[in-house]
Amino acid sequence: MRPNQRATVYTLLERNTPQREIARITGIDRKTIRSYQRRWLSEHANSPGVATGSDAVAVQITPPWPPAAVPVATSLCEPYRDFIEAQLRLRRNAMAIYQDLVDTQGFAGQYNSVKRFCAKLREREPQQFDRLSFLPGEEMQVDYGEGAPTLVSGSERYRKPRLFVATLRYSRASYRCVVWKSSQQVWAELHERAFRYFGGCPQYVVLDNLKEGVIKPDLYEPELNPVYAATLKHYGVVADPARVRDPNRKGTVENAIQHTQNTALGGRRFESIEAQNEFLARWEYNWAAKRIHGTERRQVQAMFEEERPHLKDLPLLGMQYFTETQRSVCDDGCVRIDHSSYAARPAAIGTKVLVRIYTQRIEIRELHTGSLLRTHTKAERPGTVVLPQDERVFNPSRETRQILRQAGEIGKDAARLCQLLFAIEGRVGQRKLWGIVGLVRRYPAHCVNAACAQALESGTYSYKRVLALTEALFAQAINAIEADAGKAAQANGPGGAVPRLVQQHELIRDAHEYGDLFAHAAATAMPTIGQGERA
Repeated sequence: MRPNQRATVYTLLERNTPQREIARITGIDRKTIRSYQRRWLSEHANSPGVATGSDAVAVQITPPWPPAAVPVATSLCEPYRDFIEAQLRLRRNAMAIYQDLVDTQGFAGQYNSVKRFCAKLREREPQQFDRLSFLPGEEMQVDYGEGAPTLVSGSERYRKPRLFVATLRYSRASYRCVVWKSSQQVWAELHERAFRYFGGCPQYVVLDNLKEGVIKPDLYEPELNPVYAATLKHYGVVADPARVRDPNRKGTVENAIQHTQNTALGGRRFESIEAQNEFLARWEYNWAAKRIHGTERRQVQAMFEEERPHLKDLPLLGMQYFTETQRSVCDDGCVRIDHSSYAARPAAIGTKVLVRIYTQRIEIRELHTGSLLRTHTKAERPGTVVLPQDERVFNPSRETRQILRQAGEIGKDAARLCQLLFAIEGRVGQRKLWGIVGLVRRYPAHCVNAACAQALESGTYSYKRVLALTEALFAQAINAIEADAGKAAQANGPGGAVPRLVQQHELIRDAHEYGDLFAHAAATAMPTIGQGERA
């Protein structure tokens, strides 16, 4: 250190200036100041009245360092200890305490003194958690994590799948499985696999508020995914979603996921997702189930054998999964599902209903309460109408009148056929009527009307029959036109050949005259167009 800096430090030490203040004034590190303080004390060991610190007392220093009695600097905040401790218990910060000390207590120190004093008083106690005890078969905790990198099929890229872990709270036995994608049905299927793996069902399941399980989080009445809720109801299990941002409620499964990632899957790669699931099953049987749990000091498998008899029995049949959708009841009293019609009574016409589509059946439920209204066997062929004859509606609606009016514009036979179809099938046959009326967008109206006349004569009242007849009549008309054109060509052309197009003829003017005509017409039309735009 330079002589002038050394002299400054010695001067401040003689004035009993604290080391922290000397470091602030001189910009010298406190360790260096402490070293020179020891040297200075050694040089003045025989001089009485040497002290350090703001409130230090004079002592006789006897080398070597450290002396038998070390002077202790007293903080300026010490007289206000009780007040500061009370404010810290109220979770106030150091700045707020410093401001109150200056305003109400007449404190003359600096903010840094209060900050250092508060840091010493503030006890950093570890966060405490209550240890919860559960009965055998009472609770199961579930959650998602990340699996080990796995080769994506058909590529050379590795990706981490989703790791599903279900842990019984009493025994800490776990079911582990990885999947590529998650959905409402996949989430429910994984629960079902866990129940089958454990050989029984717990009383309730604790999960977080992921969208696959909880649609709308709520502390008192959370809205569950309908597929997930139906699965838990099928197995007699109650869902208990944890609070939002409260992972400690399901700390058991959180630890199980961390244990799986660090111990079983850490540093590993798999060539397929099936290989990773096989490894997890083998690792669970050989190691995880046989380990001694750190809290209970017992083997996990032994605790699971105690818990197994307390699990609820599994139902004989597994869960039948479904998809839900909303449909409006049409004016014929049916709902349309996959191009088929199903009776929806007692739901009123025009109202919305909830439709559950299973593999082999269709359920129609009330939208708000979910009560079952109708059940139908799922139709095998598109276009099937599942509607009893006594439930068909035969009074014409506005849609019916509109179809019959358009049929009348096609022709009398078309109007008559549409009226007969409505009289036979009622409003449910309006789709056939729309098909017949819509044929005029592709074929001439007289062809459609003639086809309807032939259908009436044959007694076959069907849209497909009218379509086939219309196509046949239209093809006959095209063939007749082509035949007439061929005959005309034979009569006019030499040798029966079709006359060729010519570029020069006495009736054909020069191309320049046509160009001048187009230019003159364009120049004449421009002022008129401009005036129209300005108007």
